[in-house]
Amino acid sequence: MVLAVMAFAAIAGLALITAFIFKEGFPLMVKAGLRDFILSDEWRPLDRLAPRFGIFPMIVGSLAVTAGAMTIGVVFGVGVAILLTQFCPPRLVGLLKPAIELLAGIPSVVYGFMGLVVLVPFIREHLGGSGLSVLAASVVLGIMVLPTVISISVDALQAVPRPYYEGSLALGATEWQTTHMVMLRAARSGIVAAIILGMGRAIGETMAVIMVAGNTIAVPHGPLDSVRTLTSNIAIEMNYAAGDHRKALFATGVVLFVIIMLLNTAALVLSRRRAGGGHR
Repeated sequence: MVLAVMAFAAIAGLALITAFIFKEGFPLMVKAGLRDFILSDEWRPLDRLAPRFGIFPMIVGSLAVTAGAMTIGVVFGVGVAILLTQFCPPRLVGLLKPAIELLAGIPSVVYGFMGLVVLVPFIREHLGGSGLSVLAASVVLGIMVLPTVISISVDALQAVPRPYYEGSLALGATEWQTTHMVMLRAARSGIVAAIILGMGRAIGETMAVIMVAGNTIAVPHGPLDSVRTLTSNIAIEMNYAAGDHRKALFATGVVLFVIIMLLNTAALVLSRRRAGGGHR
């Protein structure tokens, strides 16, 4: 009974937050026009004569930074998880896994500061541009999501029954063939969960992105362009926003909420379809 009450309380809290965001933001979306609000690239909320509330550059910026971060996070995160579970001695895994999990406790502002001090000057000197860019934000966020992806992927791979691995080797498969064809497929649901959680943190991160992305309200045309994300836009302008400007920031939160839901749903549907195809 107590657990049921706690579960419903958590769901109720989420429902209240969602309802409040939609209540505050949706009227502005209707007033400005849903099409113009999402597809326009003009963001001039303080213009008294003709305020414009177009968040298309921020949507593109959020998706670009998240895509870059997840490319780094998935490739290196799953790769490290495979290395730790399949090719490392158990004692070494027992030392490395807690150390990796500790990285998740480092405040995001520390990652942003290191990116600003080390990564941004490196990009500026060797690749060009100001250094404050999609690339810098993607690398910083990719590093930030690594502990989440690695930890959950390791748990998923370790949960696969050992006879699966031993039986595949007994049938003549190599260690890599066993890892690729048996272990990864058996742990697919857990790995997808790790990717979804990492993606949620990447698209919802604020402070580190503000520090290294440049915060330019423009559609990025390359990885070296500065960009402003949806979360950065809310954090930067909320402290002085009022009236329709404040409602536009809540509407930005509505769009961010919908994007996260769509990405998570797409990842789950894709995973289930692949799992179904594998069983057939």
